[in-house]
Amino acid sequence: MRVAQASDGKPISIRGVAKVFTTQSGEEVDALTPTTLDIAAGEFVSLVGPSGCGKSTLLGILAGLLDASSGEVLVDGKPARGPDIDRGMVFQSYALFPWLNVIGNVEFGLERKGLPRSERRVVAMQYLASVGLGDFAFKQVNELSGGMKQRVAIARAFATDPSTIFMDEPFGALDALTRRSLQKQLLAIWQAHRKTVVFVTHSVPEAIALSDRVVVMTSRPGAIKSIIAVDLPQPRDATSDAFRELERRIYADLDAELAKSFAMEGRVAT
Repeated sequence: MRVAQASDGKPISIRGVAKVFTTQSGEEVDALTPTTLDIAAGEFVSLVGPSGCGKSTLLGILAGLLDASSGEVLVDGKPARGPDIDRGMVFQSYALFPWLNVIGNVEFGLERKGLPRSERRVVAMQYLASVGLGDFAFKQVNELSGGMKQRVAIARAFATDPSTIFMDEPFGALDALTRRSLQKQLLAIWQAHRKTVVFVTHSVPEAIALSDRVVVMTSRPGAIKSIIAVDLPQPRDATSDAFRELERRIYADLDAELAKSFAMEGRVAT
């Protein structure tokens, strides 16, 4: 049976999206100020910024897991409301189903799409093989290491052939060697299928290694401070002068935001 070729990603338009949370005491907290950004079809964009700057909030709104307080998100020109199987999500915490084995987790979304069992099995095995887990298809989730669990999560996200994939610090809890390996695997899958990817990370080198553009956000309430194009060929050499220069630019923006955040906290404390 021939597996259908994956489709290209779709463009995302973020139009004045803002988010205000209300605490249990009734206080309103601005998490994200009105934010506008266009992401091209098949583009890989990373969001970096200080902790609490609204990166994950924005990602949750894009994925339909959170409602925006104002503004709208358009995917391929159409309003994106609520979760949709056309928008995949990978979390830092793996979010696998412990009652299913490895291949069952990857087949879960395919079953929701209505694929017959035989076709689900072929597609799931294809994506497990792409992340180096073909031999672990019938293992239980609790038999896997953290890095292997995240590979299953990545395979599951891509297997349903979504147009867009949102990734919230997917490698944040992994050791350096596993993280580097998964970056390479993610990059290979993305290059093969060209989905639109929005990726949240605290690692500046990771953002540069993977992305077409890096969006630097301000300290809370979050806003876009700068957008930096990464015009370097793949695979990227983290020791090159061009790579290091991009690091310096992004860290300079982040350091300025951290300084503002610390100064504000100091004023509040006094």
